[in-house]
Amino acid sequence: MISRTVNMGFTLIELLVTLSVASILLTMAVPNYRVFVQDSRLITQINGFSSAMTLAKNEAIKRSSPATICPSTNGTDCVGGTVWSNGWIVFSDTDGDGAVDVGEEIIHVGSALSGGNTLTSSGGRTRVTFAASGFSLGFNTTFSLCDSRGISASRALVLSNQGRLRNEVGTGVC
Repeated sequence: MISRTVNMGFTLIELLVTLSVASILLTMAVPNYRVFVQDSRLITQINGFSSAMTLAKNEAIKRSSPATICPSTNGTDCVGGTVWSNGWIVFSDTDGDGAVDVGEEIIHVGSALSGGNTLTSSGGRTRVTFAASGFSLGFNTTFSLCDSRGISASRALVLSNQGRLRNEVGTGVC
């Protein structure tokens, strides 16, 4: 009777070659993955803020009265100063004074930005108020969203006096 032995495994050389190929692939993929995550975070955050601005404009038109978006650290009042990174609120601003008064409904609360990203406005805007027409007369500005990579990777949201929004890449002020 002849006995046969079946090897069930890898040789040391096969294992070393496999680990070498895997390490080469990982050294090329990890930096690209980090950039992908940072870009995705910026895109998600600028889209979320743009949606909040659009919501404020649409609510002003729908309600036929002013609506305001302002920085807010507590989600109930405009207490964020000029720091938009800590969150914002959209509310029905019937008297157009830029402050949440009794009887004015808070429509949306935006949460603080993650990843250490910053959101600032040119001119240090403390609010944007849309009129019943949807115009933002006197509130035109550029909002810059930046991460640790600086201006080259920044996103900008440009608001015109007519209430139109435009996204730009790499033009923010960080």
